[in-house]
Amino acid sequence: MKTTKFLMSAVIAATLFLASCKPKDADIQAAVQAKEPAGITVVVAKGDVTLTGEVADDAAKAKAEEIAKAEKGVKSVINSLTIKPAQAPVVISEDTTLTKNVADATKDFPTVKTEVKDGVVILTGEIKKASLINLMQHLSALKPKKIENKLTVK
Repeated sequence: MKTTKFLMSAVIAATLFLASCKPKDADIQAAVQAKEPAGITVVVAKGDVTLTGEVADDAAKAKAEEIAKAEKGVKSVINSLTIKPAQAPVVISEDTTLTKNVADATKDFPTVKTEVKDGVVILTGEIKKASLINLMQHLSALKPKKIENKLTVK
């Protein structure tokens, strides 16, 4: 009887010891998050890791998954990372073309004076408040580097 109680106690102690050795979700999450680059969110539930956020390319996505899988206690990895879309370069019109197009865009606004310098359109003079939005839309469509609005609004 004593032997049976002793063996039962030993089995319970061993089970508790082994169960406590298993990494906790919070520990796994902290370890994986520390190794992942900024912008990646790590969530762990019962040893299953979910990665979310944006990365630059497929290689970064695969590397993030590899990092998570290498952590002790991880059962599986759900890679929900998205790849950032490539941004098209901004095209800025040349001054000669821009000057001609600005003159065309402002011909209906006789009180507005314009100057183009290094891709920047400088507006001076006067304009009615109702016409300002229309003028700015026309000028923005020409893709200048910047529009400096020094207009007096009536």
